[in-house]
Amino acid sequence: MAIPPAVNRPVGTIERAIEIMEYLKAHDTATVSEMTAHLDCAKSTTHRYMKTLAANSLLVEDDNEYQLGIRFLDYGEVARNKYRLYDEAKPRVDELAEETEEKIWCAVEEHGRSVHIYGAQGKHSVQTYARVGHRNYLHQHAAGKAILAHLPDSQITETIDRHGLPGRTPQTITDRDELWEEIEAIRDRGYAFNFQESVEGLHAVGAPITDENDTAIGAISVSGPASRLEGTILRDELPTLLLGVVNEIGINMAHP
Repeated sequence: MAIPPAVNRPVGTIERAIEIMEYLKAHDTATVSEMTAHLDCAKSTTHRYMKTLAANSLLVEDDNEYQLGIRFLDYGEVARNKYRLYDEAKPRVDELAEETEEKIWCAVEEHGRSVHIYGAQGKHSVQTYARVGHRNYLHQHAAGKAILAHLPDSQITETIDRHGLPGRTPQTITDRDELWEEIEAIRDRGYAFNFQESVEGLHAVGAPITDENDTAIGAISVSGPASRLEGTILRDELPTLLLGVVNEIGINMAHP
C-alpha cells in the first residue's frame, strides 16, 4: 500500500482530537486538567473537545476521568474485515499456534507501518507488548522485515525516509546500509529473522504472503523465547513450516 503524502495544511481540530485519543490509548484515562496540560491549551477548549468526543461515544466519562469508548472496537472490526487476508490467514494462524505451541501473528503494511491484524497463542507462547491493531516499525520485527523486503525499492526508501529507523532494543537495525543488506538476504532466502530486535530475549521468524508480482500483501511470524527458538528449529524447521503456510495462503488469495 502506497504511503500517502504529508498534508500541507492539516485540520487543527482533527489533529487535536487524534492527539487526545492517542494520549488516552497510552495512559488509559485522563482528567480534563491532565489533558489540558498535555495539549497546552485552554481548559475550556479541552473540555469542549472531550465532551464532544464523549457525546459521539468515542470517549467515556466516569468520575471526571475519560477513557476511550468501545465504539472504536466497531471501527476496528470493520477495518480489519476489509482485508480478505484476515479470513484466509486466520485458520492457518490458529493451526500454526497449535502445532508450534508458540505465538503466531499475521501482519499487514499500512502507511509504511506494520499492523497486527490477527494473532493466536500457542501452549507455551510468551506475552509481549504486541496486540491486535498494534502499529510497529517494519524494520523492528520479523513479519515487518519480511514485508519490507518484498516491497518495491522506491517504497522501501520512502518508508525509511518517512519513518526513520528507530531502535527498540540494542539489537534493532538502525543503519540504512545494514538494513539494505538485510533486505537482500531476506529476498534471497525468502524469510526474515528477528534476533531480539523487538523484544530482548525473543527470537522470531517471519515469511511474506505475496501477490502475483511477488509484492507483499502481509506476513506471518512465529515468535518465542530465544532460549527455545534457536539452532535448527529457528533456522530450518520453522522457516520450512512458514513457507508452506504462506504459499498456501497466497494461492488461495490469487484464486478467490
